[in-house]
Amino acid sequence: MDGDTHQEYYFYENENYTDNDSIFDITPCEPQSLSGSEFFLPTIYFLIFLTGFFGNLFVIFVVQSKKRGSRLVDTFVINLAVADLVFVVTLPLWAISASQKNYWNFGNFLCKLSSYIIAVNRFSNIFFLTCMSIDRYLAVVKLMDSKYLRSSWCVWVTCAVIWGISLVLGIPSLIYRKMSYDGKICTEDINSTFFLGTNLIMALLTFIFPVFIIVLCYGNIIMHLNKHSAAAGNPRADARRKHSLKIVLCIIVAFVVSWLPYNVFKSIMVISHLTGAELSCETQSWQLNGLTISCCLAFLNSCVNPAIYFFLDHHFRRSAETMYKTCLRKPKLLQSFNSSASFTNGFTSESNGTTNGRSQFQMA
Repeated sequence: MDGDTHQEYYFYENENYTDNDSIFDITPCEPQSLSGSEFFLPTIYFLIFLTGFFGNLFVIFVVQSKKRGSRLVDTFVINLAVADLVFVVTLPLWAISASQKNYWNFGNFLCKLSSYIIAVNRFSNIFFLTCMSIDRYLAVVKLMDSKYLRSSWCVWVTCAVIWGISLVLGIPSLIYRKMSYDGKICTEDINSTFFLGTNLIMALLTFIFPVFIIVLCYGNIIMHLNKHSAAAGNPRADARRKHSLKIVLCIIVAFVVSWLPYNVFKSIMVISHLTGAELSCETQSWQLNGLTISCCLAFLNSCVNPAIYFFLDHHFRRSAETMYKTCLRKPKLLQSFNSSASFTNGFTSESNGTTNGRSQFQMA
């Protein structure tokens, strides 16, 4: 799996530039792309960039501003926000390219780098969400047996490992993404059977398998809560666990809904190419348009999480309110301090003047 969701459809849309590299050599045609895509795609990309950039930056500031009541799950939240923040920074490049009918004017280096960043973002997101699900499972079902696994240092080590794995898995995008069609289009080298096979394997390992683990964790959590709902316990602790569970579940559902259509269309296209299937122009157009829409849907996931935190997580809202009040108090405290300092300095100067006057009088 290449992981770069945004420009896969560019190749299919512009395959008529050459007959040798066409994925549809058997039935050559020009698939009909969505009308007006050069206008609405850049608009969507820039909107996602703005909301994702400021939204995730806000999440990072709010979570890091917590001095008390910090949760272990907040560590994963910060890492998710960082991954999405780095990703959305690349979107203006693709927006400009889309507005120019997919011409890439930023060179081969940025073509590879931006694709690599998106690949790393995709892998890290699903891995962090999987770890969040496992953390919720340990907190609810195995609370007494998971103190070591849910320690702060263990969580940070897990995040470091996830980043390392994601950086490695994104390497194929760095290698097989290139400038094609006389240096006009940033696209994949789909002539490599190894790369196409890797796409399908990565879809299994980095989407289907993690989603299976997530469903398994939440299935056990639901059964545990139903079984012990009437059992005596700490009501406040139970309420906190259920609340945190709800937030994580919403984030996971948003991710699956955003990325599932892309994985389906991407897999269909790869399988069609590997098997040499003869596709009609209508089918090619359907695949192209489906991948175009699913790409936009996948990108939206990068700006959804901050909204989930703000509207559903009262713990996050309290922290945001505290940070807001603190920022408002700082100018007042600074002004008060300056006034006090001026008063003190004036008083000191006046006192010094009086003292000097007395000294001069005595000396006279």
